[in-house]
Amino acid sequence: MNLNRESTFDGSQLAIKVILVEPAGPLNIGSVARLCLNFGVEELRLVSPRCDPNDPEALRMAVRGSTLLKEATRFSCLLDAIADCKRVVATCGRIDHGEIPLQSPEQALPWLLDNQSEDPVALVFGREDRGLTNQELGLAQRVISLQSNPNYPSLNLSHAVAVVLYELRRCQQSSSSSNAQGQEADPASPRQLNDCLSDAQKLLLEVGFLLNHTAEPRMTKMRSLLQRAAVRPEEVAMLRGMVRQLQWAIHSRDS
Repeated sequence: MNLNRESTFDGSQLAIKVILVEPAGPLNIGSVARLCLNFGVEELRLVSPRCDPNDPEALRMAVRGSTLLKEATRFSCLLDAIADCKRVVATCGRIDHGEIPLQSPEQALPWLLDNQSEDPVALVFGREDRGLTNQELGLAQRVISLQSNPNYPSLNLSHAVAVVLYELRRCQQSSSSSNAQGQEADPASPRQLNDCLSDAQKLLLEVGFLLNHTAEPRMTKMRSLLQRAAVRPEEVAMLRGMVRQLQWAIHSRDS
């Protein structure tokens, strides 16, 4: 069905990876593959899918997007799936998201498009039944929530993808028409930040600042602080260097 005979979509590709975490329904996976083709998304990635992406129902729903579905890359965890991505926006339909700040698509998607480098960026969608965990949401620099009924905020996976990709394409067209120039520097990647925080946690446990039973919530707060600060790669490298030097100094003193 063609509902937009005067579409302004120019056929250009979006250098964006759509990532589905543990999708369970072949109909949903197929529908998402079709949507990626509809909106010019270049790659679909699947994290531990709980159904066969090559299921006949999935391929039937994908229609002309079946090639993209067959070529979808699979990963064992979200961190691996976004390892090469400079900017990551995740989606959240849950109410119990802790202290993670939520943004509207109008706030987060222009930032995703304002990519200063040629590194890929990603949109992450969670499980059909429970979405993304707070730990997974914490890997993204921005988290968006759609303005749905607060009494029943969770959308069908493929419907959520359709809304977000439509908003993303709309933001892209708006940016192109205004000749907007990006000014915000790229933040450290999720992998860089995760590695730095992992080193910091080991050090803080060693010196007694953290305890095993409180380490995870405290480090989650630290991750949130650094995400809000939009720390750059060189800043994370400096922090990680400081942590490693402190570890070396402690071990040298004790030896």
